[in-house]
Amino acid sequence: MVSAAAPAQFPADIGAEVAFAGRSNAGKSSAINAIIQRQGLARTSKTPGRTRLLNFFELAPMRRLVDLPGYGYASGPEAERRTWRPLIDALNERASLKGLFLIVDIRRGLTAGDEGLLEWLPPSRHVHVLLSKADKLKRGESTRTLRAAVGQLGERATVQLFSALDGTGVPQAQAKLLEWLG
Repeated sequence: MVSAAAPAQFPADIGAEVAFAGRSNAGKSSAINAIIQRQGLARTSKTPGRTRLLNFFELAPMRRLVDLPGYGYASGPEAERRTWRPLIDALNERASLKGLFLIVDIRRGLTAGDEGLLEWLPPSRHVHVLLSKADKLKRGESTRTLRAAVGQLGERATVQLFSALDGTGVPQAQAKLLEWLG
């Protein structure tokens, strides 16, 4: 729909939208593609920091996804990364933003950057954490990591296991997206 470098470029603040955020290379674009079941909708790359603008995808009239730039070790120039914060702040002010998927690499767990994002969001904002790349761990280890994340997040967010590669948790994430988009 649009790649926004400034809040003035955002679509009209009507309808419903859901944002996807997370550390660089956590699997945001892969999660979007798996949940929407459209390969290539969001570009994937092995190189961290490829998403540099807020990318709005229209799924249906007045129903959108927003792919945010990754944080952490993003490879974008520092001056460019400084412009992201006002964009993210402006997105958080939108009435149409119904929820945020926080993509967390299950092998890394919740990082300081993830905690910072959760602190920045108002308590009323719905957050659902996808522990991505769950296929990389054995079942027992992924279950322990899920339990630890539930304890760490408390009431701030819901959380689930997820793998774009083998489909783990895709139906649950799709249900959450449909719930938020109405």
